[in-house]
Amino acid sequence: MSIRALRTLLSIHRHGSFRAAAEAENLTPSAVSLQMRTLEETWDLALFERSQRSPKLNETGLALVGEAEAVIAAYDSLADRVSPKDEISGELILGAVPTTLTGLVPLALSELKKRHPGIRVRIVPGLSNHLLSQIDRGQIHAAVISRPDMLSRSMRFARLAEEVLVLLVSQNTEDLPPAELLRSRPFIRFNRDAVVGRQIETWLQTNDILVHDTMELEGLEAISSMVAAELGISIVPQRCIRERGHLPLKTLALGDDSPSRVLGLASREDSPRTSLVSAAEAALLEAVSIGEFTITPPR
Repeated sequence: MSIRALRTLLSIHRHGSFRAAAEAENLTPSAVSLQMRTLEETWDLALFERSQRSPKLNETGLALVGEAEAVIAAYDSLADRVSPKDEISGELILGAVPTTLTGLVPLALSELKKRHPGIRVRIVPGLSNHLLSQIDRGQIHAAVISRPDMLSRSMRFARLAEEVLVLLVSQNTEDLPPAELLRSRPFIRFNRDAVVGRQIETWLQTNDILVHDTMELEGLEAISSMVAAELGISIVPQRCIRERGHLPLKTLALGDDSPSRVLGLASREDSPRTSLVSAAEAALLEAVSIGEFTITPPR
């Protein structure tokens, strides 16, 4: 028996098939099948009903799922339990939406490294809903995301900061009302698969503003570069971490009804890496309080 095989068993239970579990765990279907055969042979138990084309967990397999969850949770928290009380160590797999990868997350990780040098962090970029799905599957431990419209009861969301949405234009843009600029200039749209992108679309529709799309991008850096090149204007979050920018840009307030996005750290309520997630949350909040990310040039 191996912890990896038990994780695969849980993935089969969550996703409903060997093939879906293989995709979620980055394995081949044959590797998943081999792991499950090995489990059955090790304990001399039949865990699956194989009369159908796609094997399904039988009663014994479902009973094992509950035990496997407890075993994996104990394994994942083993280092935390034996480490000295003031020392936190281990690997944290942290997801992050793209707009936080050049300000908030680097500054927070720098603070985390100072406080807890024994924590190793692996970053997984993605959009909010996809990252939530990865947390639920156990592929990552936590994620910095925009708060979605709905959040499962099994998820914890720790608020970090609120970022108002603003109009991003080049420095040469005339000082006209935002609505007028949006109706008359090419519009660089924020990816509508993202929470922020849907917020922007809702605001535009509510204010009866028809924009002329020229492109739809995901990364804030790419959008900023396009706007600086005077290829269009955009609506973006006013990030909670200031950066020393070199692009000729300026921001304009959208008005009293300007929407905002709430950034937070999402994790499972029953996360086995509670101490690591809590340490990351504290570092992220410290980064927000610092509010500026600067790089000291080498001497």
